Amino acid sequence: MLESLLNFLTGTGLWQLFFTETGAGNGLFDVAGSGWAFNVMCWQPLVMYAVVGILAYLAIVKKFEPLLLLPIAIGMLLTNLPGAGLFHMDFFIADEIDYAYILHHGGFLDMLYLGVKLGIYPCLIFIGIGAMTDFSPLISNPKSLLIGAGAQLGVFVAFALALLSGQFSPEEAAAIGIIGGADGPTAIQVTKTLAPALLGAIAIAAYSYMALIPMIQPPFMRLLTTKKERVIKMKELRPVSKTEKILFPIVVTLVVGLVVPDAVVLIGSLMFGNLLNVCGVTDRLSKTAQNELMNIVTIFLGISVGATASAANFLRVQTLLIIACGLFAFCISTCGGLLTAKVMCHVTGGKINPLIGSAGVSAVPMAARVSQIEGQKSDPSNFLLMHAMGPNVAGVIGSAVAAGVFLSWFA
Repeated sequence: MLESLLNFLTGTGLWQLFFTETGAGNGLFDVAGSGWAFNVMCWQPLVMYAVVGILAYLAIVKKFEPLLLLPIAIGMLLTNLPGAGLFHMDFFIADEIDYAYILHHGGFLDMLYLGVKLGIYPCLIFIGIGAMTDFSPLISNPKSLLIGAGAQLGVFVAFALALLSGQFSPEEAAAIGIIGGADGPTAIQVTKTLAPALLGAIAIAAYSYMALIPMIQPPFMRLLTTKKERVIKMKELRPVSKTEKILFPIVVTLVVGLVVPDAVVLIGSLMFGNLLNVCGVTDRLSKTAQNELMNIVTIFLGISVGATASAANFLRVQTLLIIACGLFAFCISTCGGLLTAKVMCHVTGGKINPLIGSAGVSAVPMAARVSQIEGQKSDPSNFLLMHAMGPNVAGVIGSAVAAGVFLSWFA
């Protein structure tokens, strides 16, 4: 009876949190010759529980990207419960991944993570995003593509910064740089291929900064534009025909596929979703992509990405550097879009309001709304939302192309 009770006690998560087997490498002070020692690393899971609490607070109380931050927080909680064995990162970072072994011996989160590792979830998310996105502002004003391209500046600057720090390999630096695109699924797609061990930190940084767009972007918008520029009223966009809407996703897929083949997996998914929406004969499929598919995959993606943030992977100096480089990338991307729009404003003789440049990052539609809000602070009668949507959806394409470039370089 006593032995059964002892076996139960030593099998609890609470015991495994504070004690470890003698000789395991992180034990201290053998407990009365019992073969168990105090676990000096017990502080790590406790710190992760605090991080989980912060993410849950931001999601539930502050409503910052709750659809993703809350599943990520729960995934982090589950993977850091001692003895649960729900996720094993070492299965997925081996040189040769044994998928048969994972299917037979993996935990619940290992199974869900297969959708990340195989690149399934980001593509399905992009189908949903495509179905929900209206490309009409971009089709009506194709010059917006230049702003979307300019807003990718932070991606390559952060890549260079991470590489020069000497703390990251070129593959890891590329995964960190893509945070500047402000596109969570794209960041996940690149990271799962180039630096899977960093997925938790990069995904949390990417989605956190996306959620903080209303706080991060406005200071740069006011710094890099003048009062005169902020009150510029742009001409109403021309109507876009149904034929143009149908041809656009097909042409973009074809062009990107011929120029950057590694970007087709994301761009093709994005444009397929959009085609479902605009063709007029697949309403059921479009609604499914926008709702049921998007919601289900978001749950799976969030919880499995959160599972990668175990204490051993997350609590490192590299994580702080990733967060710092990600913030720098995001700020530089915002400035790159603003400066590109500012140049276009000068070239066109004041026909483009530079505030729409900040929307060149691919956080749709939040970045476009920030441009609208800042514009109305200067002139309440100014409406920039539809004009800002052009650079915003161009940023989605731009970040996917940047991801394709990195994958072609390093994958």
